[in-house]
Amino acid sequence: MTEGFDTAVPPSGTGCAECDEQDGWWVHLRRCAQCGHIGCCDMSLGRHATAHFASTGHRYMQSFEPGEDWFWDYVDGETVDGPELAPPRSRPESQPSPGPRGRVPHDWRAILERG
Repeated sequence: MTEGFDTAVPPSGTGCAECDEQDGWWVHLRRCAQCGHIGCCDMSLGRHATAHFASTGHRYMQSFEPGEDWFWDYVDGETVDGPELAPPRSRPESQPSPGPRGRVPHDWRAILERG
């Protein structure tokens, strides 16, 4: 394992763990490259991926969106290259973004602008 990356650990689920616990919703998803935790991006109200970094110090997150494979380094504040992580490498394509289906308010854009 390269420090900060664990290529064997699977993602924690198919959606943001904290948003799921709170019946919330997210815009985009991010995956911790060290422990597999799935959190929502900073465009989301919860900003749970950043909160995960703040509470754990796990510095690398990878996009968990279909067709995206970039990594973000929270310490240096930049995109970086990283290894291929254990599958699955994105949320299910059948799950919308924002998501999950049925929990996104119809006025979600206005809520984010206010938030």
